[in-house]
Amino acid sequence: MPETDQPGVNHVRTPLTKVTRAHCHDWSILLLIIATGVSMYFIEPFHRFIGEDTMQDLKYPLKGNSIPSWTVPIYSILLPILVFVANYIFRRDVYDLHHATLGLLYSIGLTIVITNAFNLSVGRPRPDFFYRCFPDGKAVFDNVTHNAICHGEKKLVTEGYKSFPSGHASESFSGLVFLSWYMSGKFNIRFPYRAGQMPKLCLVFLPILAAALVGVSRMDDYWHHWQDIFVGAMIGFALKPVHSFRSDGA
Repeated sequence: MPETDQPGVNHVRTPLTKVTRAHCHDWSILLLIIATGVSMYFIEPFHRFIGEDTMQDLKYPLKGNSIPSWTVPIYSILLPILVFVANYIFRRDVYDLHHATLGLLYSIGLTIVITNAFNLSVGRPRPDFFYRCFPDGKAVFDNVTHNAICHGEKKLVTEGYKSFPSGHASESFSGLVFLSWYMSGKFNIRFPYRAGQMPKLCLVFLPILAAALVGVSRMDDYWHHWQDIFVGAMIGFALKPVHSFRSDGA
């Protein structure tokens, strides 16, 4: 059987390690992207001017996360990879497994870098910034500049300047929309709609619905404004096809 670097062809005898080595330059670039994205979490964001008038709109309650940050990689990365592995067990197509995993990680990695770049440069305060800045409820402003003088916990205040865009939304849409794209190929979904496709369509749209609900939770928790969630979702959605796995006919 000839070994061609094409998905959708049965490559039972080709080991995954051989395919990975053939794409070592892609994995090297991916590691660089991930390292860049992770390092950006340790950079101080831009501290935007926040006067008394602006602060009036930032007095939402300080709440925890309904969906903790540590769960985001589980459902946006691990879950899709488990689907890829399940398909590999059934189809025994090592190129499908490799390319889908690589494409997913590229999509997530680029999403993290772009999201963090905006978080750091824009410095938009979160809806609950008042109570991050003034945990005792006593506001203090500079007599000359009238800028807020925060006396809250440094970590909470710093995190409070990272409202735009939503990282939960961007990463959720990046991973789960990629999963929907992958599943649509495996189910051979075609438009216009054909008879008998409705159950498959519902299953394909489930990850997208889940990503949307994650975005809604960020507003319910008062961690983001609606514009932050919308732009975050668009970043994740737009970057998906950049490195998506082409599964036509698979």
